[in-house]
Amino acid sequence: MKESPQLIFSEIPLAQTVVGFCALKKIQHIVISPGSRNAPLTQGFTQNSVFKTYSIVDERSAAFFALGLAQQLKQPVALVCTSGSALLNYYPAISEAFYSDIPLVVISADRLPHRIDVGDGQTIRQPEVFEPHLEAAAYLKPDVIHATETLLANPSQKLIAANATSAMLLEEQKRIQIFNEEQLNSVLNKAHSQSGPVHLNVPLEEPLYGTTTSEIILQKVTSSNLPDKLSVGKSIVDVWNTAPKKIILIGVLAPHSISEEIINAWALDPSVIVMTEKTSNIKHPRFIDAIDSLIAPLENGLEDLLQRLQPDLLVSLGGMVVSKKIKNFLRKFPPKHHWHIHPKKAYDTYYVLSDHIKTEPQAFFEELLSKASNSNQSTYNNQVSSIYSSNRLKGLNYLKQIPFSDLKVFQTIFKSIPDQLQLQLANSSTIRYAQLFDLPKTVSVFCNRGTSGIDGSSSTAVGAAFVSKIPTLLITGDLSFFYDSNALWNTYLKKNFRIIIINNQGGGIFRILPGQKDTPTYDEYYETVHKRNAKDLCKSFGVGYSSVHSEWRLKRKLKSFFKPSNCPQVLEIFTPRKSNDQILLNYFKAMQ
Repeated sequence: MKESPQLIFSEIPLAQTVVGFCALKKIQHIVISPGSRNAPLTQGFTQNSVFKTYSIVDERSAAFFALGLAQQLKQPVALVCTSGSALLNYYPAISEAFYSDIPLVVISADRLPHRIDVGDGQTIRQPEVFEPHLEAAAYLKPDVIHATETLLANPSQKLIAANATSAMLLEEQKRIQIFNEEQLNSVLNKAHSQSGPVHLNVPLEEPLYGTTTSEIILQKVTSSNLPDKLSVGKSIVDVWNTAPKKIILIGVLAPHSISEEIINAWALDPSVIVMTEKTSNIKHPRFIDAIDSLIAPLENGLEDLLQRLQPDLLVSLGGMVVSKKIKNFLRKFPPKHHWHIHPKKAYDTYYVLSDHIKTEPQAFFEELLSKASNSNQSTYNNQVSSIYSSNRLKGLNYLKQIPFSDLKVFQTIFKSIPDQLQLQLANSSTIRYAQLFDLPKTVSVFCNRGTSGIDGSSSTAVGAAFVSKIPTLLITGDLSFFYDSNALWNTYLKKNFRIIIINNQGGGIFRILPGQKDTPTYDEYYETVHKRNAKDLCKSFGVGYSSVHSEWRLKRKLKSFFKPSNCPQVLEIFTPRKSNDQILLNYFKAMQ
């Protein structure tokens, strides 16, 4: 019988303790960026088969890659980097994780405290660099039984006394070990229970590469507490029963968060209008899933219709909402009551938040609907649905007439998206255009809407695609793609990964916003006009590439684009820069 290979551990107790706690807390996916100071951590993670490790050079891309993994796995994913500015590159993804409730565990190697701000290389003040955007942090204590002679030789260190005996060192090391274990236990529990980013700062002294076969037995391990079950009170039920006009507004939600029974109950209630977005991952023919197509045509001179749309009760759930128009509408025509259903937080987005109901939406509506009456005779749903259907029909007629443009491209792409696909959307124009068109029910949609940045959409999609069991399509704009081009600089690109780039030669969304268009300052500093294409970039990373400049070529290419291939594929679609904005604005005018 073949013996199992003997496990190898870092000889530095702190490094071994961090790795051990990650194993005990089921943090199995570890994204590592190269460095020397983090070598003991890298060694520990890569030598233990319970971990799945990834190597990505660019820390900013690595962090968004980890975000994509955690988005799909719904469990904490760890990031490991060396000391210094490497750590700061994680911040965009950390802030996205914080606002999107995605669990990341940032593990940063560091110099010892007395080596900071003394002129040593690759050192910054690492504790608290992410503090406003963390669920928890631990600034761990360095060992005193490792590199003891180096410590004693440094006159600035305050970790051990110059006359410390072996017994004193061992006693101090016990206190340090207990402290570090308690901190690790607490912070890693928070990563699970709060579903957000946490930071572990790990000071390590040279020598860094030594190993041992002696394993530290960890003592301070406890599990996180489960939240108490919330009961829906009579006052909530009474408001629900008596409100004749109710809007359920759904932001970002993971697929299958709400059962079909609840969805059907909403659809059958005449007093309820359900407004969804693509990132809600909820679809029903009676729901309003293109919110701007309802609101935008009513904004010019139709105040009476907007007042009739004003709800008595707004129930919001999920994460961030894309539509600015629904935000402006609800701020101008506020509901009498606004409940937000979320186990952790509630933003007063519409300035009238009355109740934060701390539970999962599925559990809340199961209990609420079991207690609610079905006697509401409201005509609210019929009235609003009639307006929405009329607007959509006018919009479809307009789309038949428009030339090749961003709007036409999105309509064409969405008609061609196959079933059983994961759709990752970049921010800015991409996510907004995507709201206007229907998708197959089996397509799940994701977008970094926590901070709505363009900086890591591609890297997030690459990470999400790697652990997805179905093919992934990323739709992105040119600036977003080029900004995050290092997303392709790794070995984790799957053959069934597809990218569609809408290249309108700059930040096309700025042409829709107020400003002096087509001036030298505007072109250079706002729209940032360019003539780049992705062909050579794709070639350098071994990614298939094709491009189109017309509607008929796009339709032809999409017939084969999703078929199996030997490598990932990019399709770059070039649209006319100066007409996209007016075509979109006229789309909403056509609905009036």
